[in-house]
Amino acid sequence: MFKTMKQLFTSTNKDLRHRIYFTLASLLVFILGISIRVPGTEDLSSNLGFLELLNTMGGGALRNFSIFALGVMPYITASIIMQLLQMDIIPYFAELNKQGPTGRQKINQITRYIGIAFAFIEGYAFAFSFIGKSGTPMEYLYIATVLTAGTAFLLWLGDQITQKGIGNGISLIIMAGIIATLPQMFVTAFQNLVTFGTVQVTTFGIVKFILFVVVYFAIVIGMIFVQESERRIPIQYANKSTTTFGKAGQSFMPIKINTAGVVPVIFASSLISIPGILAKVINNETFSMVVSKYLSYTTPVGFILYVLLIFLFAYFYTFIQLKPEEFSKNLQDNGGYIPGVRPGDDTKKYVSRVLSRLTVLGALFLVIIAGIPIIFSNFTSLPTTVSIGGTGLLIVVGVALETYKQLEGSLLARGYKRSYRRK
Repeated sequence: MFKTMKQLFTSTNKDLRHRIYFTLASLLVFILGISIRVPGTEDLSSNLGFLELLNTMGGGALRNFSIFALGVMPYITASIIMQLLQMDIIPYFAELNKQGPTGRQKINQITRYIGIAFAFIEGYAFAFSFIGKSGTPMEYLYIATVLTAGTAFLLWLGDQITQKGIGNGISLIIMAGIIATLPQMFVTAFQNLVTFGTVQVTTFGIVKFILFVVVYFAIVIGMIFVQESERRIPIQYANKSTTTFGKAGQSFMPIKINTAGVVPVIFASSLISIPGILAKVINNETFSMVVSKYLSYTTPVGFILYVLLIFLFAYFYTFIQLKPEEFSKNLQDNGGYIPGVRPGDDTKKYVSRVLSRLTVLGALFLVIIAGIPIIFSNFTSLPTTVSIGGTGLLIVVGVALETYKQLEGSLLARGYKRSYRRK
């Protein structure tokens, strides 16, 4: 890592530094926008409950009810839906997926339109939920329009970061929002663990805070370890000859333990949150009581349902990303095979079996990471804004690793080009 940073600040990588500066400046615009409240509204002082995840990903924008309150989550939801529709559910999208860069560009354009539509619907629902029935239709429409414009601006800003900066713009915006809440979280943890009412510091309180920090960073290290862990399936190509040093044509197909990433948790959280949103809109006392008792992931029944949904979506999304049948067909067409496994149907079954076993570990990892904050908040007296682990931290680790790999890859490619020119 230190070698990469040293290479970055050499005179030959000036343009790459400019891309990093542009990325940081764009993220600063996002952070400043979090504090700009929608005109005519106030901060949300009540407990956000199931919306706390959305608030965390937006850097506290939802609690501030800022112009970026919705963040890029409507676009993320639209992306997930579009990926599902490409599974031969709608032939048009499946054909676009097979058309290469042109088809992907068209899919991205449609995804953005759907994301903007979702943003307007969510903005109208939030306006109705948080203002109540005392507002007028024009007030609801005004707030929904402002929130939709905020999401549209963030999508544009994310595109600018991707094109002129470094890394994936949308992912970096989510990461920046989560990181923006971390300083206040540690301050709140210190105030609750070390101080009691007035300024009173105890040795036991300091020890508890140090233990909190150590456990927090231990979880981060564990996340990095799991995110980088992979199962390598050996692949041999029949048209490659063997040498004295072994099989020259042998390569590997790496499969990550957590192939699905954080998508299953986001999708499960979205489904769990739907009854809560309906309860706020309908405002029926009986329905609200049922939702709070059985359909909130802070209750035993809701937590079990939350875990089952994570496992379900982990399997579903993993087999969307890595299709065993398609992999088996492509491998056979290119003259490749897995040693000890017959091409065709046997290869498909073998890859499916490996994916199923790895997905169990990956889904269990997601359940632990997503469940730690819920268990932590139930067994401690700390506020809900203070948590250990969680989906937000998993997103930060994943995006940081991918951005660092992209930066390292750019520096490595530049080094190869300079060496080639010297020859």
